[in-house]
Amino acid sequence: MGRGPVDPIAERRKELVRIAENEVGVREKSGHNDGEKVEAYLACVHLKKGQPWCAAFQSWVFEKAGFEKPRSGWSPDLVPASRIARSALPGNIIGIYFPTYKRIAHVGMIASVDGFWINSIEGNTNISGSREGDGVYRKKRHIKTIYRMADWVTDREGAE
Repeated sequence: MGRGPVDPIAERRKELVRIAENEVGVREKSGHNDGEKVEAYLACVHLKKGQPWCAAFQSWVFEKAGFEKPRSGWSPDLVPASRIARSALPGNIIGIYFPTYKRIAHVGMIASVDGFWINSIEGNTNISGSREGDGVYRKKRHIKTIYRMADWVTDREGAE
């Protein structure tokens, strides 16, 4: 018996998650947004070492998977109104709102969903989920803690 038809969108989502998962365990060299891999993530969005890199990491993953966008080191850019997702799907970007900044100040990628919990892969975080962390980690977040989700996988004419 053969498998059913392959869903190209689902396959692209799996590829994004696979690339991100392969980076879990990357750590900054000195704890100051630096190190060979971190600097590669930053270079993807034309930033130099020392800059926050959660959005750069997500942009790098999309670049490695062959997507033209997103490409930004500014976390709010990865969850624009034109890309709002209504469903939590692998490969979608999650935006975490920080009241202190009055904006989305951290992003991650959905790896899987388990009921009301989102399993994500996030750069520039740590065990406690800080937005100023030291590496790429797997995180588990309750869906209610996610401010916005964005879908960069599904083709949307004219979307930015």
